[in-house]
Amino acid sequence: MGIGDLREVTVGDCSDLYYLDTGMYDTEAYGAVYILDTERPAIVETGIGTGYERILDALDELDIAREDVAVIAPTHVHLDHAGGAGFLAEACPNADVYVHEIGARHLVNPEYLVKGTKAAVGDQWQFYAEPKPVPEDRIVEVTEGDSIDCGSHDLEVFHAPGHAPHQVIFYDEANDAVFTADSAGIWVPSISEVRETSPPTDFDLDQCLDDVETIRDISPSTLLYTHFGPREYSDEAMDEYGEVLSQWVAAVEAQRAATDDDEEIIGRLIDQQEMDEVWGETKAHEETKLNTRGVLHYLDTHEGL
Repeated sequence: MGIGDLREVTVGDCSDLYYLDTGMYDTEAYGAVYILDTERPAIVETGIGTGYERILDALDELDIAREDVAVIAPTHVHLDHAGGAGFLAEACPNADVYVHEIGARHLVNPEYLVKGTKAAVGDQWQFYAEPKPVPEDRIVEVTEGDSIDCGSHDLEVFHAPGHAPHQVIFYDEANDAVFTADSAGIWVPSISEVRETSPPTDFDLDQCLDDVETIRDISPSTLLYTHFGPREYSDEAMDEYGEVLSQWVAAVEAQRAATDDDEEIIGRLIDQQEMDEVWGETKAHEETKLNTRGVLHYLDTHEGL
């Protein structure tokens, strides 16, 4: 599967569901957007804005008229998930944008979100588009326990604030599948491994581990990763991410014990990472920088760690 390719989700018993490689950060198999082809068509996640035309092309490929799209549902307002929301809302004039109540204001006025993203992602900002504001009357705020009507499918909303306080995951009961957002880590299908995601400034280890348990409690048949693609659910997959995340935080903590120089810590961990051949050197290094800074902030702001 390459950048721009659209595929049907065939894992588990999923139906009416497709996923698209948006080419996020010019990297294959890193950023996915999902489309439910139902009576009320839905787009789950929106990418970083620069790839939104690929999403529109996918709608055309599925013979879904843009005027028929009813739901645009980013799992949270980080711009790699919600950066395309304004572009898609403009192109799909009858769609509402569903987002957790904590993050809604940042889609209406993305100024603060852009500032924070630039500070967090550094050189990766070159891959982003300046987000378009979403009109306030197109926003539907959701929270834990809500359900989004997609016709023959409903998306049940579960709050999953470990990665960010405005993050939710969606459970599609008809497909017995969970759209995981960043709560189950980054699934790398080419090597069949999961990687950590711990960006600044809201990463919280304990809450992230609680979010893993939320998915375990749902126990779906299929996991739908934004990063990247569908995967069969298993308790071992949840164990795997809990271990990966805990070990990652411990690794950063060990470096913090050795030095207070953040850049030295980041450099050491870049040297230790093994994703250059998977994502390319630029993306692999930037990913490590981002995730290290998130854990350092977490360690520095939590007493007793």
